[in-house]
Amino acid sequence: MRETAMSGVSSSSHSLRPVTILARACAGFVKGATTCRISLMATVAPKGLHLRIFAVVSRIPRGRVASYGQIARLAGMPGQARLVGYALHAVPRGRSIPWQRVVNAKGAISLPADHGSRQRYLLEREGVRFDSRGRIPFASFQWRPKAVIALSPAPRARRSKLSSP
Repeated sequence: MRETAMSGVSSSSHSLRPVTILARACAGFVKGATTCRISLMATVAPKGLHLRIFAVVSRIPRGRVASYGQIARLAGMPGQARLVGYALHAVPRGRSIPWQRVVNAKGAISLPADHGSRQRYLLEREGVRFDSRGRIPFASFQWRPKAVIALSPAPRARRSKLSSP
């Protein structure tokens, strides 16, 4: 009997059901295998962490930008830049969070083309300029808060282990 194991399968799309993700992973990865063992690690971020991120992003003034890592540090979560991206992707409808003011560490837009062009349009309306490579010069447009945001360090996002026999 041939068996194949996979670890760390993840989905960048929140619209897929976990069963669909598992089925695709098994079917696409293990041609000819008779069994498939998948061990998943899922990051579960408490809602409070997203609220901390929203609070920091809401302070970015018009015409300024910040990087995902900068937001994570200011929210008391150094090293959690990816969590900032997840939180901004999950902004509830009706919340007025200026998500367009957060870019990657190079000053570039990290979103796919359709959303990226909307982000660029919104930033340009605020007076943010892009160079010939499509990057924002941080020297001119990076947000530098005068006062440190008084947030205590957040607890690390907990990881829950999901496994399939």
